Amino acid sequence: MNDAAILLVDDEPAILTLLQTVLHKEGYTQVDSASTGEEAVEACQQKTYDLIVLDVMLPGRSGIDICPFIRVTTEAPILFLTAKSSDFDKLTGFAVGGDDYITKPFNPMEVVARIRSQLRRHLAAKEKGLKLHNHIHNESSTAFRIYDFGRFQVNETAGELSVNGKLVPCPTLVFQLLLFFCKHPNRIFSKRELYERVWGEEAFSDDNTVMVHIHRIRERIEADPSEPKLIVNVRGLGYKLVHHSDKRNASQ
Repeated sequence: MNDAAILLVDDEPAILTLLQTVLHKEGYTQVDSASTGEEAVEACQQKTYDLIVLDVMLPGRSGIDICPFIRVTTEAPILFLTAKSSDFDKLTGFAVGGDDYITKPFNPMEVVARIRSQLRRHLAAKEKGLKLHNHIHNESSTAFRIYDFGRFQVNETAGELSVNGKLVPCPTLVFQLLLFFCKHPNRIFSKRELYERVWGEEAFSDDNTVMVHIHRIRERIEADPSEPKLIVNVRGLGYKLVHHSDKRNASQ
């Protein structure tokens, strides 16, 4: 994991130097930096990064502004770094593609711990994606397992999500979380249960990973992600996939 490529984006040289120094001491050797949003977008177009630390308050275009452009080229985790800490700011960051959020001032070792955690998940997802690809490649072309929920269908064997008859790109862990819901419709799961069942490791008490991935599912399958009807939150209990018929597993 220490050979992971990391991009730091901040307009404060002192913060860039601090994070680069700490990361180098922790064994991370591929650490690049950028001080503007334009430099960050260009860097992501020229090189594949495994993780990006992105300051929100950049000169010119903010981190929030450029995050969707970065998302076009990479599914790498994006960790927002900013002085803002309101729930609205956090939700805005997650909505545009962020994976985690740390407020300034920060403990450098906390940043490193979160980077390590996000990298572990990202690299595990890439490995699962490769295994899924190999599994699909080795499967008979006539073998299908499809979960049909009317508006959308999930083809487990082909690793495909279709919404209103059109294929929709879906990152590995987003697909795996949706597939888990499809296999357990109308059942409520807490964020901790979902994380432990899908990611396969113990959840952090303040972890936002599940919430971020549920948002990304909703962006793909809901008619209006701001008013979800399929993946719903049951206050105080967790999330469930609402299903009103017995059409799932229509083809096996």
